[in-house]
Amino acid sequence: MGHRHMAKNNRITFYDLALSTGATISPFVWATKFAVAHKGFEMDVVPGGFTGIMERTGGMSERLPAIVDDGKWVLDSWGIVEYLDATYPDRPMLVPHESVATLTRFLDTWLWNTATGPWMRCYCQDYRDLSLPQDHEYITRSRENMLGKTLEEMQAGREDRLPAISAALEFLRKSLRETPFLGGKTPNYADYRAMGNFMFTASVAKTPPLAEDDPLRPWIERCMDLFGGIGRHPGLFPLFGLKRREGDPELFSKMPPWGGQEVRNTGPASTSPETQRINQPKK
Repeated sequence: MGHRHMAKNNRITFYDLALSTGATISPFVWATKFAVAHKGFEMDVVPGGFTGIMERTGGMSERLPAIVDDGKWVLDSWGIVEYLDATYPDRPMLVPHESVATLTRFLDTWLWNTATGPWMRCYCQDYRDLSLPQDHEYITRSRENMLGKTLEEMQAGREDRLPAISAALEFLRKSLRETPFLGGKTPNYADYRAMGNFMFTASVAKTPPLAEDDPLRPWIERCMDLFGGIGRHPGLFPLFGLKRREGDPELFSKMPPWGGQEVRNTGPASTSPETQRINQPKK
Protein backbone atom coordinates (compact mmCIF):
# COMPACT_ATOMS: atom_id res chain seq x y z
CA MET A 1 0.00 0.00 0.00
CA GLY A 2 1.12 3.58 -0.58
CA HIS A 3 2.42 5.50 2.40
CA ARG A 4 -0.17 8.24 2.27
CA HIS A 5 1.45 10.12 5.14
CA MET A 6 4.24 11.18 2.78
CA ALA A 7 4.38 14.29 0.58
CA LYS A 8 3.10 16.91 2.99
CA ASN A 9 0.49 19.15 1.33
CA ASN A 10 1.03 17.12 -1.86
CA ARG A 11 4.45 18.77 -2.32
CA ILE A 12 7.85 17.26 -3.15
CA THR A 13 11.15 19.18 -3.00
CA PHE A 14 12.87 19.05 -6.40
CA TYR A 15 16.54 19.92 -6.87
CA ASP A 16 16.85 21.60 -10.25
CA LEU A 17 19.89 21.90 -12.52
CA ALA A 18 19.47 25.04 -14.61
CA LEU A 19 21.20 27.43 -16.99
CA SER A 20 21.43 31.23 -16.69
CA THR A 21 18.11 31.35 -18.63
CA GLY A 22 16.43 29.51 -15.73
CA ALA A 23 15.70 26.55 -18.02
CA THR A 24 16.42 23.05 -16.74
CA ILE A 25 19.41 21.52 -18.52
CA SER A 26 19.98 17.81 -17.83
CA PRO A 27 17.98 15.12 -19.70
CA PHE A 28 17.78 13.18 -16.41
CA VAL A 29 16.51 16.17 -14.44
CA TRP A 30 13.97 16.96 -17.17
CA ALA A 31 12.69 13.35 -17.20
CA THR A 32 12.37 13.49 -13.39
CA LYS A 33 10.47 16.79 -13.50
CA PHE A 34 7.91 15.17 -15.83
CA ALA A 35 7.80 12.06 -13.61
CA VAL A 36 7.01 13.98 -10.40
CA ALA A 37 4.29 15.94 -12.23
CA HIS A 38 2.86 12.67 -13.67
CA LYS A 39 2.34 11.46 -10.09
CA GLY A 40 0.30 14.60 -9.42
CA PHE A 41 2.69 16.35 -7.02
CA GLU A 42 3.47 20.05 -6.77
CA MET A 43 7.21 20.81 -6.76
CA ASP A 44 9.11 23.06 -4.40
CA VAL A 45 12.04 23.76 -6.72
CA VAL A 46 15.51 24.35 -5.27
CA PRO A 47 17.28 26.27 -8.05
CA GLY A 48 20.96 26.16 -8.98
CA GLY A 49 23.55 25.08 -11.51
CA PHE A 50 26.45 22.64 -11.66
CA THR A 51 28.69 24.12 -8.96
CA GLY A 52 27.70 23.83 -5.33
CA ILE A 53 25.40 20.77 -5.65
CA MET A 54 27.00 19.19 -2.55
CA GLU A 55 26.39 22.39 -0.57
CA ARG A 56 22.79 22.74 -1.82
CA THR A 57 21.96 19.15 -0.92
CA GLY A 58 23.74 19.30 2.44
CA GLY A 59 26.28 16.71 1.31
CA MET A 60 23.60 14.19 0.22
CA SER A 61 24.60 14.12 -3.46
CA GLU A 62 27.07 15.57 -5.98
CA ARG A 63 24.80 14.69 -8.90
CA LEU A 64 21.20 15.58 -9.75
CA PRO A 65 18.28 14.77 -9.98
CA ALA A 66 17.39 14.45 -6.33
CA ILE A 67 14.07 14.85 -4.55
CA VAL A 68 13.03 15.08 -0.91
CA ASP A 69 9.64 13.65 0.04
CA ASP A 70 8.64 14.74 3.55
CA GLY A 71 12.26 14.49 4.76
CA LYS A 72 13.17 11.36 2.77
CA TRP A 73 15.97 11.85 0.20
CA VAL A 74 15.69 9.93 -3.07
CA LEU A 75 18.54 10.06 -5.63
CA ASP A 76 19.00 9.04 -9.29
CA SER A 77 16.46 9.39 -12.11
CA TRP A 78 15.59 5.66 -12.15
CA GLY A 79 15.71 5.48 -8.34
CA ILE A 80 13.18 8.33 -8.12
CA VAL A 81 10.79 6.64 -10.59
CA GLU A 82 11.00 3.32 -8.71
CA TYR A 83 10.41 5.13 -5.41
CA LEU A 84 7.42 7.13 -6.68
CA ASP A 85 5.68 4.06 -8.14
CA ALA A 86 6.39 1.90 -5.05
CA THR A 87 5.31 4.62 -2.58
CA TYR A 88 2.29 5.94 -4.51
CA PRO A 89 0.84 2.97 -6.43
CA ASP A 90 -2.64 4.54 -6.15
CA ARG A 91 -1.50 7.41 -8.43
CA PRO A 92 -0.88 7.02 -12.20
CA MET A 93 2.00 4.58 -12.68
CA LEU A 94 5.16 5.76 -14.44
CA VAL A 95 6.14 2.17 -15.24
CA PRO A 96 2.81 0.30 -15.52
CA HIS A 97 4.59 -3.00 -16.28
CA GLU A 98 8.23 -4.04 -15.79
CA SER A 99 8.63 -4.43 -19.57
CA VAL A 100 8.18 -0.64 -19.89
CA ALA A 101 11.38 -0.11 -17.86
CA THR A 102 13.35 -2.56 -20.01
CA LEU A 103 12.11 -1.12 -23.31
CA THR A 104 12.65 2.43 -22.01
CA ARG A 105 16.29 1.61 -21.20
CA PHE A 106 16.70 0.30 -24.76
CA LEU A 107 15.10 3.45 -26.21
CA ASP A 108 17.19 5.69 -23.95
CA THR A 109 20.48 4.05 -24.99
CA TRP A 110 19.52 4.23 -28.67
CA LEU A 111 18.51 7.91 -28.39
CA TRP A 112 21.74 8.87 -26.58
CA ASN A 113 23.89 7.26 -29.26
CA THR A 114 21.76 8.45 -32.18
CA ALA A 115 20.86 12.01 -31.23
CA THR A 116 21.61 13.23 -27.71
CA GLY A 117 25.37 12.63 -27.76
CA PRO A 118 25.75 14.02 -31.31
CA TRP A 119 23.58 17.05 -30.42
CA MET A 120 25.63 17.61 -27.26
CA ARG A 121 28.71 17.86 -29.52
CA CYS A 122 26.84 20.28 -31.80
CA TYR A 123 25.81 22.59 -28.93
CA CYS A 124 28.60 22.15 -26.34
CA GLN A 125 29.90 25.73 -26.65
CA ASP A 126 26.34 27.16 -26.46
CA TYR A 127 25.76 24.90 -23.43
CA ARG A 128 28.77 26.42 -21.64
CA ASP A 129 27.98 30.00 -22.70
CA LEU A 130 24.34 29.68 -21.52
CA SER A 131 25.30 28.20 -18.15
CA LEU A 132 25.55 30.26 -14.98
CA PRO A 133 28.77 32.33 -14.92
CA GLN A 134 30.13 30.32 -11.97
CA ASP A 135 29.63 27.10 -13.98
CA HIS A 136 31.64 28.13 -17.08
CA GLU A 137 34.99 26.88 -15.82
CA TYR A 138 33.61 23.56 -14.55
CA ILE A 139 31.68 22.87 -17.79
CA THR A 140 34.65 23.80 -19.99
CA ARG A 141 37.04 21.53 -18.05
CA SER A 142 34.68 18.56 -17.56
CA ARG A 143 33.24 18.55 -21.09
CA GLU A 144 36.63 19.02 -22.76
CA ASN A 145 37.92 16.06 -20.69
CA MET A 146 34.91 14.02 -21.92
CA LEU A 147 35.16 15.14 -25.56
CA GLY A 148 38.93 15.34 -26.02
CA LYS A 149 38.70 18.67 -27.90
CA THR A 150 37.97 22.29 -27.07
CA LEU A 151 34.26 23.13 -27.01
CA GLU A 152 34.80 25.56 -29.91
CA GLU A 153 36.49 22.85 -32.05
CA MET A 154 33.81 20.31 -31.17
CA GLN A 155 30.86 22.59 -31.99
CA ALA A 156 32.39 23.91 -35.26
CA GLY A 157 30.79 22.65 -38.48
CA ARG A 158 27.57 21.55 -36.79
CA GLU A 159 25.47 22.70 -39.79
CA ASP A 160 27.07 19.79 -41.69
CA ARG A 161 26.14 17.28 -38.95
CA LEU A 162 22.62 18.33 -37.91
CA PRO A 163 20.80 16.98 -41.02
CA ALA A 164 22.14 13.44 -40.54
CA ILE A 165 21.21 13.45 -36.83
CA SER A 166 17.64 14.43 -37.77
CA ALA A 167 17.53 11.68 -40.44
CA ALA A 168 18.71 9.08 -37.89
CA LEU A 169 15.59 9.62 -35.71
CA GLU A 170 13.42 7.70 -38.20
CA PHE A 171 12.91 4.73 -35.83
CA LEU A 172 11.26 7.02 -33.28
CA ARG A 173 9.06 8.62 -35.96
CA LYS A 174 7.89 5.16 -37.05
CA SER A 175 7.16 4.16 -33.43
CA LEU A 176 4.89 7.19 -32.98
CA ARG A 177 3.10 6.92 -36.32
CA GLU A 178 -0.05 5.27 -34.93
CA THR A 179 -0.11 6.43 -31.31
CA PRO A 180 -0.23 9.81 -29.55
CA PHE A 181 2.35 8.74 -26.92
CA LEU A 182 4.95 6.00 -26.43
CA GLY A 183 2.72 5.02 -23.48
CA GLY A 184 -0.27 4.65 -25.86
CA LYS A 185 -3.27 6.93 -25.36
CA THR A 186 -1.58 8.48 -22.31
CA PRO A 187 2.11 9.07 -21.56
CA ASN A 188 4.31 7.03 -19.23
CA TYR A 189 7.99 7.13 -18.25
CA ALA A 190 9.07 6.10 -21.77
CA ASP A 191 7.71 9.44 -23.05
CA TYR A 192 9.38 11.44 -20.29
CA ARG A 193 12.73 9.68 -20.64
CA ALA A 194 12.75 10.24 -24.40
CA MET A 195 11.48 13.83 -24.03
CA GLY A 196 14.25 14.57 -21.53
CA ASN A 197 16.66 14.35 -24.47
CA PHE A 198 14.63 16.79 -26.60
CA MET A 199 14.14 19.15 -23.65
CA PHE A 200 17.88 19.15 -22.96
CA THR A 201 18.47 20.05 -26.60
CA ALA A 202 15.84 22.82 -26.51
CA SER A 203 17.69 24.35 -23.54
CA VAL A 204 20.92 24.83 -25.55
CA ALA A 205 20.01 24.74 -29.27
CA LYS A 206 20.79 28.26 -30.54
CA THR A 207 20.10 26.87 -34.03
CA PRO A 208 17.21 24.40 -34.51
CA PRO A 209 18.00 20.68 -34.89
CA LEU A 210 14.72 19.57 -36.56
CA ALA A 211 12.65 20.64 -39.58
CA GLU A 212 9.51 22.79 -39.11
CA ASP A 213 7.34 19.92 -40.39
CA ASP A 214 9.15 17.05 -38.65
CA PRO A 215 6.65 14.22 -38.00
CA LEU A 216 7.94 14.09 -34.39
CA ARG A 217 6.60 17.60 -33.81
CA PRO A 218 3.03 16.68 -32.73
CA TRP A 219 4.36 14.26 -30.07
CA ILE A 220 7.00 16.74 -28.85
CA GLU A 221 4.42 19.57 -28.62
CA ARG A 222 1.91 17.29 -26.84
CA CYS A 223 4.54 16.35 -24.24
CA MET A 224 5.65 19.98 -23.76
CA ASP A 225 2.02 20.92 -23.06
CA LEU A 226 1.54 18.27 -20.34
CA PHE A 227 0.95 19.32 -16.71
CA GLY A 228 0.09 22.92 -17.51
CA GLY A 229 2.91 23.35 -20.03
CA ILE A 230 5.85 21.93 -18.07
CA GLY A 231 7.97 22.02 -21.23
CA ARG A 232 7.16 25.63 -22.16
CA HIS A 233 9.87 27.49 -20.23
CA PRO A 234 10.59 30.93 -21.77
CA GLY A 235 14.34 30.20 -21.66
CA LEU A 236 14.08 27.37 -24.20
CA PHE A 237 15.07 27.67 -27.87
CA PRO A 238 12.95 26.47 -30.83
CA LEU A 239 13.57 22.84 -31.79
CA PHE A 240 12.00 23.30 -35.22
CA GLY A 241 13.29 25.33 -38.16
CA LEU A 242 16.27 23.40 -39.58
CA LYS A 243 16.46 23.93 -43.35
CA ARG A 244 17.72 21.24 -45.68
CA ARG A 245 20.55 22.43 -47.95
CA GLU A 246 21.54 20.94 -51.29
CA GLY A 247 23.55 17.79 -50.68
CA ASP A 248 22.11 17.24 -47.19
CA PRO A 249 20.29 13.96 -46.49
CA GLU A 250 16.49 14.20 -46.23
CA LEU A 251 15.76 15.48 -42.71
CA PHE A 252 13.05 12.81 -42.34
CA SER A 253 11.62 10.11 -44.58
CA LYS A 254 8.92 11.23 -47.02
CA MET A 255 8.24 7.61 -48.10
CA PRO A 256 4.77 6.20 -47.35
CA PRO A 257 4.84 3.00 -45.27
CA TRP A 258 5.30 -0.19 -47.29
CA GLY A 259 6.56 -3.71 -46.68
CA GLY A 260 6.28 -6.30 -43.92
CA GLN A 261 7.60 -4.18 -41.09
CA GLU A 262 5.29 -1.24 -41.67
CA VAL A 263 2.10 -2.46 -43.31
CA ARG A 264 -0.23 -4.98 -41.68
CA ASN A 265 -1.17 -8.04 -43.67
CA THR A 266 -4.93 -7.85 -44.10
CA GLY A 267 -4.97 -10.18 -47.11
CA PRO A 268 -3.44 -10.24 -50.63
CA ALA A 269 -4.49 -6.68 -51.54
CA SER A 270 -2.34 -5.33 -48.68
CA THR A 271 0.77 -7.31 -49.66
CA SER A 272 0.58 -7.24 -53.48
CA PRO A 273 2.60 -3.99 -53.92
CA GLU A 274 5.51 -5.51 -51.98
CA THR A 275 5.10 -8.83 -53.78
CA GLN A 276 5.31 -7.09 -57.16
CA ARG A 277 8.36 -5.11 -56.07
CA ILE A 278 10.34 -8.12 -54.80
CA ASN A 279 9.39 -10.34 -57.77
CA GLN A 280 10.37 -7.87 -60.50
CA PRO A 281 12.78 -9.39 -63.02
CA LYS A 282 16.36 -8.15 -62.69
CA LYS A 283 17.08 -5.28 -65.12
